[in-house]
Amino acid sequence: MVRNYIKGYKLQLIERNGGTQEITGQAIQMQYNKGNSIPEILRKKNPLTWISSLFKEQKYYVNDLFVYDVNDLDNEINNLNCLKKDIIEPQNVDFKYSSGSYELIEEVQGNKILKDKLYEAIKLSILKGDLKLDIDEKRCYNNPKYTLNSDKTPETLRLLNKYVSANINYKFGSESEIVDGDKINKWLIIDENLDVLIDKTGVMGYIKELSRKYDTVGMKRSFKTSTGKVIEVEGGLYGWKIDLAAETKALLKNIDLGETLEKEPIYVQKALFRGADEIGDTYVEVNITRQYLWFYKNGKLITQGPVVTGNPNRGNSTVTGTYMLNYKQKGAILRGENYASKVTYWMPFFGNMGIHDASWRHSFGGEIYKRNGTHGCINAPLYLAKTIFDNIEEGIPIISYKE
Repeated sequence: MVRNYIKGYKLQLIERNGGTQEITGQAIQMQYNKGNSIPEILRKKNPLTWISSLFKEQKYYVNDLFVYDVNDLDNEINNLNCLKKDIIEPQNVDFKYSSGSYELIEEVQGNKILKDKLYEAIKLSILKGDLKLDIDEKRCYNNPKYTLNSDKTPETLRLLNKYVSANINYKFGSESEIVDGDKINKWLIIDENLDVLIDKTGVMGYIKELSRKYDTVGMKRSFKTSTGKVIEVEGGLYGWKIDLAAETKALLKNIDLGETLEKEPIYVQKALFRGADEIGDTYVEVNITRQYLWFYKNGKLITQGPVVTGNPNRGNSTVTGTYMLNYKQKGAILRGENYASKVTYWMPFFGNMGIHDASWRHSFGGEIYKRNGTHGCINAPLYLAKTIFDNIEEGIPIISYKE
């Protein structure tokens, strides 16, 4: 009876898609082990496995009741169709952004077999005498970790929709830049554990784009001089400059909270105005070529006069460009490598370079700066320095240029 059973033995493998394939006893040279008998097996009581399908109600432990060729079994398994077909990798449940929100995309079960697990399942089925092996039931497929029914799925969906619900309206004078779900979804990362991460590098990249578009420090500006010429003034420190690190952090928080708001970005510094004319009608104008200074307040010429700027022949030229008053101080000692000069009115605009009175000078203007110029500062007569000092405030533009 046992010999006949072994001779006709077939194990049917059932795939996930319903396909089937068989491994026969003949293919793996399954034979009755004459060296053992059922009574002998019962006496040994070696509980490795059993054939329940053959003996119905009774379960006989059958270590070495039959033998088969391990190499033939390996060959049969290696030639199974389920291991040869095009592999479809399993994929977790996915999340697709569309029109302001996310929707769920069902997971892909795939058909990738865990070969080692399949081998053990087949071997055990043969030893037990099973006639059928459902590969899916025995968990021999590489399944997705997360599905539509996973507990983590709705929480991930909730977070994604919270983040893309944020709407930040950046104001740049009369211009605006909108950050909404259409941008934010590109910065959201879902990792292998279905955790949602906001891409800091992507957000920083966006703030850098805003900086390139709207920062104006050092830009070329069209400027009408007091002599009536329209010139291009480039360079300097005046203008708008976004604080990249601070605004990146702020935008990340806005997104994390799902906020809707209108705001300006955080700036390292600001100009007085936004638009084509950021200088306005209150400014100091210094013509280095003419060695002359004008100060306008609210469009009116408050004061003007000759000055002495940096000595170009000693490498001390006064900087050109558009700057702004950093602060003003009454009574200061200006110290350099070989000097210490006491001044009454000190108005720096570029490091240690600034406008101040110079009581040691008796004349200003002309060609003095070429032979007896300053270390870079703008020396002014006392009356000129005082009038500027009394009327200027921190942040007022100072335009320095050559004709």
